[in-house]
Amino acid sequence: YDGGEVRLPSGAVLNHSNSPTLHALVGKTLVTTDGTTLLGGDDKAGVAIIMEVAHHLMERPNLAHGPLRILFTCDEEIGRGTDKIDLEKLGATVAYTIDGGGIGMIDVETFSADAMRVTFIGHNIHPAIAKGQMINSLRGAATFVDSLPKLDRTPETTSERDGFIHVHDIHGGVGRCEVDLILRSFVASQLDDFASLVIEAAEAAIAKTPGLRVEVQRRRQYRNLAEGLQTLPEAVALASQAFENLGHSHQLAIVRGGTDGSQLTEKGLPTPNLSSGQHNIHSVLEFACLDEMTVATEHAIELLRLWGEKRS
Repeated sequence: YDGGEVRLPSGAVLNHSNSPTLHALVGKTLVTTDGTTLLGGDDKAGVAIIMEVAHHLMERPNLAHGPLRILFTCDEEIGRGTDKIDLEKLGATVAYTIDGGGIGMIDVETFSADAMRVTFIGHNIHPAIAKGQMINSLRGAATFVDSLPKLDRTPETTSERDGFIHVHDIHGGVGRCEVDLILRSFVASQLDDFASLVIEAAEAAIAKTPGLRVEVQRRRQYRNLAEGLQTLPEAVALASQAFENLGHSHQLAIVRGGTDGSQLTEKGLPTPNLSSGQHNIHSVLEFACLDEMTVATEHAIELLRLWGEKRS
């Protein structure tokens, strides 16, 4: 990367305005798409790093480390990556997800998260004979979404430790319309406040359309991993030491999202999240930095060595 704009084949452009992390990546090797699709660095970057670690360990059987388990999961992006994991069979003391952005980050806090589905149930009939009979669930859904917070408590209006309510999908027709939302906060109790707001908005929406009904479902997804990490302080301390041993700066960070580690930690397996060189995740402007992925690989190997040393 030469420090200027990166023009992708689609015509999309990576620049310092839409990708501020580029400032620190001059001279580094970047991996992009053609600008029409995601790169999938979240979390193919992590998979590549883990496979490189495994390759390194197999090439160097004398490298000291304790028992190691490598685990790949699916459905992490919908909060179900750990549903089928048998922790007793896994037999691990500590785990690390390699699912973070950039370089030198140790994520020690995540959102707490719930999902909600608000279903509006109306009555469909041919428009020609609809007078006095049709009950349009789409109108109820539109009223509901419009009544939710717009100037705050949304992803596009929040940052740092602010939580939000996010409407991410609407599907259906006149007779039935489903609105899917996610609730996010670093404070789990705030999810109850958000859920109450959603329920109140749904009930207010159907009150404006006689005959319209509503059903509300709420599903627990994951919880902030901060509390669980306190049960094994070495999980973070050794990750920090590994960076220091390699001469790389690092910082303890919060992540405005979740990882499989959020659920694993809640289940009793402390699991911080580590950087994997990914940037602009879930965007057609997504890219990965090969040099940062190399550092992540070296860090994981040093971390394994430190844990092996601790166990000996």
